[in-house]
Amino acid sequence: MPNSKSRHDTQQQSPVKRLRDKAMRCWEFVWTGVWRDNRNTWQIRLLKTLNLSVRTVLRSDLQTTACALTYRSLLALVPALALLFAIGRGFGFQNLLTTQLFNYFPSQQKALESAFRFVDSYLAQASEGIFVGVGIVVLLWTLISLVGAVEDAFNDIWGVRSGRSLWRKITDYTAIFIILPVLMVCSSGLTVFMTSTVQNVLPFMTPLLSVLLDLASVLLIWLFFTGAYMLIPNTKVKFKNALPAGIMAGVAYQVLQTLFVSGQIYVSKYNAIYGGFAFLPLLLIWLQLVLLFTLAGAVICYSAQSISFYTFTSEISSMSIDFRRRVAVALMSVMAQRYRRGMPPMTSSDIQKSFDMPQRLVDIILDELEDIGLANRIMPEREGGQPAFQPARDCNELTVGQVIGAMADKGSKDFIPDFGRRFAEVNRSISEIDNEIIAEAGTKIIDIRIPELGFASQPSK
Repeated sequence: MPNSKSRHDTQQQSPVKRLRDKAMRCWEFVWTGVWRDNRNTWQIRLLKTLNLSVRTVLRSDLQTTACALTYRSLLALVPALALLFAIGRGFGFQNLLTTQLFNYFPSQQKALESAFRFVDSYLAQASEGIFVGVGIVVLLWTLISLVGAVEDAFNDIWGVRSGRSLWRKITDYTAIFIILPVLMVCSSGLTVFMTSTVQNVLPFMTPLLSVLLDLASVLLIWLFFTGAYMLIPNTKVKFKNALPAGIMAGVAYQVLQTLFVSGQIYVSKYNAIYGGFAFLPLLLIWLQLVLLFTLAGAVICYSAQSISFYTFTSEISSMSIDFRRRVAVALMSVMAQRYRRGMPPMTSSDIQKSFDMPQRLVDIILDELEDIGLANRIMPEREGGQPAFQPARDCNELTVGQVIGAMADKGSKDFIPDFGRRFAEVNRSISEIDNEIIAEAGTKIIDIRIPELGFASQPSK
């Protein structure tokens, strides 16, 4: 009877255990095993994107970055409004902008009137006497520093070491600050014109036009975030990776905007505490959340484009010396054969796509080949492009043994006191083996056949 009861309990627990084991296997695949899966299906790409996004968020301090950007945005608020109103005055849409802001903050009329007085004073001081040039420079510099901080945050997410030059920042950002308000003002004016025209000519089309205008505003927000993810980082970002991130960031912005506008009615309860600036705490919270979701969208964009870089990430971290040398010889052979035939040098992305190799592994080996003097890095002509690589030595004379020997000599050595004296026999034995390997491995790099290159290597005479 006891054995029968024990067997019965085991049978009852087995489904639970099987379910637990299955869940553990699924978790292991989602967290680590997916990086060993080379299938190029949308499910695998989605899992890798989500996996890398979570890893990037965990190792990045997006909350602190969002707080710093909130502070900079608050400092740039008055200059931004001043620039917007200055351009609005030039087009005759100042009253329209004022009306839209009053509609956006229905319960903060006094605070907006105070802000408008700040803006008018700022514009007056920036356009009077000898301070006209200084005022404009200060205005633009405040806005440029804000966008520069956003660029630095995006570059940190993308792992870009260098940002735009100062001249590029001044020219690119100034163009953005001039064009963007113009588009906003023109868009507002066009909306008012179309609405009034349709109401007068085709009044039955007014509901449809209202829906179309709302849809157009949503699409413009999506395109705005997509363009930001493509243009702000100092690297090449593909549209297909920026668009999903832009849509998600745009949806988050729309939701936060709705909550912010709805929350204005509750903010009025605190007027006794904050006075005319009762909306300021809510504005800061809203602005920080918008920036946080914007950075999260940048993380998703980076993850979608960089999944090939993290393929086989655990295996690369524990890669053997032998396999490292094999990959180095393979890359040197590719570079040598392309160079001899007058073909353009390849970037790490080109190698990854052509030979289905993890880009992280390719980058590691190419950096090592450059450090030991076997490869030259060719910087791109345009800013933000990827460097290409070509042989740094005569590829007609370079042998497999020489590559292996150079890889073996890389790094620090002979730093332990008296190691050479105490282990002289060890040093002698290993040196003899290395010399034999280098001497025996006399095959020319240029003679190694690689079918994927599209041509057959001809043995040297």
